Amino acid sequence: MATTDAPTPIPGRASDAERRRIARLLQERSTQGRLSRDTFAARVERALTARSRAELDDLVADVRRPGPVRRAAIASIGWLSTLTADVQSAWQVGRTPVLALPAHPTRPTTIGRSIDCDCVINEPSVSRRHAQVRRHGGGWLLRDLGSSNGTRVNGMRVTEATDVRPGDHISLGGVRYRLASR
Repeated sequence: MATTDAPTPIPGRASDAERRRIARLLQERSTQGRLSRDTFAARVERALTARSRAELDDLVADVRRPGPVRRAAIASIGWLSTLTADVQSAWQVGRTPVLALPAHPTRPTTIGRSIDCDCVINEPSVSRRHAQVRRHGGGWLLRDLGSSNGTRVNGMRVTEATDVRPGDHISLGGVRYRLASR
């Protein structure tokens, strides 16, 4: 009676167990929302026909959990990114002129080029009656008055009355201010 041994695996060749492991990992990542259904299906199909471990590794390279070195690198890059944003913000604080928010509880403050405005800005890109700021509850509302060059709060164009607070950056035409309380 002859005995047959299990076939010797070819080095670098993907085994059925490795294919199943990759398919389970892909299913897990799909369930977590890291892969679309179509991407999951296409990758499982490719896993079933993969000839090498390298092909299998390529299928999960973007969804593997990072190792300790990669996690540390990602955390360092994240920290550096926030540091850059903090430095940029600090740099702007000293260079952006301050515009004090109105203290009057009921009377709106009109901003523009006209001498009839409460806050006169002598700049050609600012409309004669550009914007208006008024107290509202415990905060302030900023409204564009149909200006030619627009009003922005923190980079977003104002199309209706918008809440503002100290520290916000507003652009009136081509000039920029940082709001501050009195």
